[in-house]
Amino acid sequence: MTDTTRESYMTEKSGWVARQLASIDAAGDTGAVSVQGRPVVVVTMRGARSGQLRRVPLMRVEHEGTYLAVASKGGSPKDPVWVHNLRADSEVLVQDGTDQQVRRARLLEDGAERDAWWSRAVEAFPSYADYQEKTDRQIPVFILERTG
Repeated sequence: MTDTTRESYMTEKSGWVARQLASIDAAGDTGAVSVQGRPVVVVTMRGARSGQLRRVPLMRVEHEGTYLAVASKGGSPKDPVWVHNLRADSEVLVQDGTDQQVRRARLLEDGAERDAWWSRAVEAFPSYADYQEKTDRQIPVFILERTG
């Protein structure tokens, strides 16, 4: 995650995501935007096919300095595209406020660790529970751990 200049970012196709990222860029702070009054973080990852950097604003789910990326896509039957990116390359950059840290993404499988993090996710953003009810897939969750 060494080349993170704005010029190297993949162009965002979704209008509302592009507007969120523009607001964050203008302020230099993820606190410039929220979803349903709740904070977001920006996760930068490398595109599995393009090799370009892609930024994704996600709900802020944090516990003791570790973050979670929840691939809800609003309860859609399909995973968000960025899930493939994390499976191909687990190195990410997480921006929370003005702080940025390199992290490693690890998919949480069924079990106590996933259950604990899912509870934290629903506490941070209650709509996740509705999204899980709405879809037949188990929503993937990736823990974003410190690298060193």
